Amino acid sequence: MTLDTAFSEAVRELAEKSVDQTREAYDRAKDSFEAAVDTMARSFDALGQGAAALNRKVIEIAQENVSSGFDLAKSLATARTLAEMVELPATYWRKQLNALSAQAEEVRTLSTKVAADMVAPINAHLTRSIEQLAGANIAVQPDSKSR
Repeated sequence: MTLDTAFSEAVRELAEKSVDQTREAYDRAKDSFEAAVDTMARSFDALGQGAAALNRKVIEIAQENVSSGFDLAKSLATARTLAEMVELPATYWRKQLNALSAQAEEVRTLSTKVAADMVAPINAHLTRSIEQLAGANIAVQPDSKSR
């Protein structure tokens, strides 16, 4: 074996090792990217479902409130005394304020759930990534006792 042959063999081995390492790095990056895209897709899906649920809740609340308003109008139209006409709106507004408070709580609870559902896939992905990095660091770091 001559110097030229040994040098060529060493360069070839180095090039093959470099290509293998580059391929591994590419595969890890591609896997990470695909996992991130999947995570974002699940997050956006949860957001879409949550937005639809919020829209349905707001429509339901609006229908309840409009119906309640029509009930008041009907009651006023059939009131027999002035006292009844004065009492009906007062009762309506007491009831309506309680209903609005309960409705606001329903929307707040649903909004909180939507936000949590949207963030859950991202949190899970980040947790997995951190655990993988921690596992990789443990595998790469030499044991401090062996120093």
